[in-house]
Amino acid sequence: MRNNYHTHTNRCLHAYGTDEEYILRACEGGMTELGFSDHGPFPDKDYGLRMQYGQLDEYISSLDRLKEKYKDRLNILKGLEIEYYPAYNDYYRALLDEKGLDYLALGAHSFIDRNGEFKNIFFADDTDTVLDYAKNVCQAIETGFFRFVAHPDIFFLNDLPVDDNIERACAMMTDCAAEHDMILEYNANGYRRARRMYRDGFRYPYPHEAFWRAAAEKNIRAIIGSDCHAPDQVCDESFIYAEKKALQLGLRLCDCIF
Repeated sequence: MRNNYHTHTNRCLHAYGTDEEYILRACEGGMTELGFSDHGPFPDKDYGLRMQYGQLDEYISSLDRLKEKYKDRLNILKGLEIEYYPAYNDYYRALLDEKGLDYLALGAHSFIDRNGEFKNIFFADDTDTVLDYAKNVCQAIETGFFRFVAHPDIFFLNDLPVDDNIERACAMMTDCAAEHDMILEYNANGYRRARRMYRDGFRYPYPHEAFWRAAAEKNIRAIIGSDCHAPDQVCDESFIYAEKKALQLGLRLCDCIF
């Protein structure tokens, strides 16, 4: 893979390195296109672990400047990884049309469940929550605002039984992606996390092979995402290993998101 579209910056408070350091590492790794997708802010509420809304214009101007500086070595795209909340539809549209972002990546870390409660997928304590997560992902896909879904199978980091809800969630997301020709991201960051024993075996938290076998069977487009939170992760061993595993699973890998 010569492109990566899942790149964070130190603005999100849990990543390290400057914008230019990520770019230089991508150049060293022989990449041709690098998409920045730091965690997107919201104008009226801080959902945590993301840049402040007041930093958004500086983020865009920094990438514009670096895009010009490195235009002969690397194509740089401006994006955000951001959650989907229906009340912000006008905001997503403005990010693309007025702020001039190249793309939005859906990172459904949190969402509103069927009871109107705020949920975080990192702390799902039952499989009903996973089903609500899948419904949020599908709702987001149907809007057309997003170029790809980041780590769609991230819920597998919770040690939950693989029951009917989990199977329905996987089928729902892969069916929706196939129907709308949505790109799903095979996320390398899961391989940077320790393997451990789950109810369904000793494994990495994600990517989960059962989910991706279903995606391969439905011929869904996929990309490898580094999900780098430090410059040395842009095209590291986990990124290379993720591509190898995705090919073994028979995924329909694409080089770019456009």
